[in-house]
Amino acid sequence: MNHNTPVPPLSPRPLRHLSEVHRRVMTAAQLKSHGVPTADVNEQCRPGGPWQQFLPGVFLLHPGPPTSEERLHAVLMYAARERSPGVPSQPNPGEGHAPAYPEAVITGLAALTLHGFSATPPLTALDTIDVLVPRMRRLRSTGCARILRTPALPAPHQVTGLPVAPVPRALADAVAELTDASAVRRLLTEAVRGGHCEPASVVRELNQAKLLNRPHVVDAVDSLLAEGRAIAEDRLYEMVHVYGLPDPVWNVDLRLPGGPHLGGLDAYWPEQAVAVELDTRAPRHDEDALWSEYARKREHLERLGITVVYITPKKLRDAMEQQAAVVRTALMAAADREPAAYVVVLPR
Repeated sequence: MNHNTPVPPLSPRPLRHLSEVHRRVMTAAQLKSHGVPTADVNEQCRPGGPWQQFLPGVFLLHPGPPTSEERLHAVLMYAARERSPGVPSQPNPGEGHAPAYPEAVITGLAALTLHGFSATPPLTALDTIDVLVPRMRRLRSTGCARILRTPALPAPHQVTGLPVAPVPRALADAVAELTDASAVRRLLTEAVRGGHCEPASVVRELNQAKLLNRPHVVDAVDSLLAEGRAIAEDRLYEMVHVYGLPDPVWNVDLRLPGGPHLGGLDAYWPEQAVAVELDTRAPRHDEDALWSEYARKREHLERLGITVVYITPKKLRDAMEQQAAVVRTALMAAADREPAAYVVVLPR
């Protein structure tokens, strides 16, 4: 054979090589990149054939029902923005890699199940899987894929290699579809009690989703805030005792003698004039107004010589030792300060 001899066309690889593909679900573009022409795909997907079309442009390379993992990946393949030719479609996720599924994030009940919630149905029981895509994408819900458009995709968590919405966002998307008050309450309570997130982040997402005008959601939020405060108070007690801080007086109101009410505090050390207040704000409409109320109270107390330490539930959960050090420093610094004004301490 010389350089003028015609070269015969390359034969496509036999279809049996696809049996080695991890998760036997692929897009039409992926099949094409493996040398499988459209005619062969159609032949394989004939009635009674070995393959099946599961979603538009997404194929299962076996005739049986999909596994939960295959359903999730199929929905993401359907929703993800198609990559440029020649770019691998599923690189290993991690720092420095492009996302495995560009512009697609699992959310709602499926995301909560992946996060480990016990109050959500198993993946096999979900008729639809919610997936977030940018608002301008032209994509429709079909089959088990329900498309939710959003102005900005949340930064996803990687759960078993899948892009999954953070718990607060997944909760908001799930709650938007629920009318059962007890189901909503169970989800919100598990989010806080299970340590998945803090109440404020949940309420913020519910507010942004305009769900706080629904009575059953408002009732669940009230229970959520009570649950979150109770947990934060328990952690505050734990912090004082575990790190050997002197015992304060708990849950008190301060007043000027014969004067106005100065505000309630979660813990107060009268001899050092040091106060701790849990910052459990959960903004529903006007976060600036809520913060202004905290700031005015703090400013008033500090004018009287009282040091106020604000601690968020998240800091108590994630950095208790550091918060104990902050309080200890404030107590030790009391000896170097001018004596505080006399205030009346009353049980709250």
